[in-house]
Amino acid sequence: MSSKSHAQRRPAPLEERIFLALLKTADALGQEAEQLTRTANLTGTQYNVLRILRGAGPEGLACRGIGERMITHDPDITRLLDRMEKRGLITRERQKDDRRVVKTRITARGLGLIKPLDQPMRGLHKRQFRHMAAARLKMLYDLLEQIRDGR
Repeated sequence: MSSKSHAQRRPAPLEERIFLALLKTADALGQEAEQLTRTANLTGTQYNVLRILRGAGPEGLACRGIGERMITHDPDITRLLDRMEKRGLITRERQKDDRRVVKTRITARGLGLIKPLDQPMRGLHKRQFRHMAAARLKMLYDLLEQIRDGR
């Protein structure tokens, strides 16, 4: 009778190993980006909200629209927006034609915080993937899209 020790266990199924590798990779890449956003006194999530609102333009977005575009799900987006509004990074305004809708817009101060991060963030992403050929990067992107589309 032989029982397998921990060292002799069969490897985890490929899907499980891929799942864990994706999480570890996302965490490692995200930590580097978070270090960069901290230089502007922003969390990664705050930076993401400001980028979303900058992309939305002057018309802004309702809270739901911001949530749908977020990279990671934030169950308490209202509290996040409250803190950002107190810092003067965003404004929120109830719509006159539909009082249920509150539009959120980026302020000049918010724009001023993220604009200087544009080039350093692009540079960071270039460095993070510099060891991979363009064709492989495109394949990786397509595979990741396929995973998300197939859920």
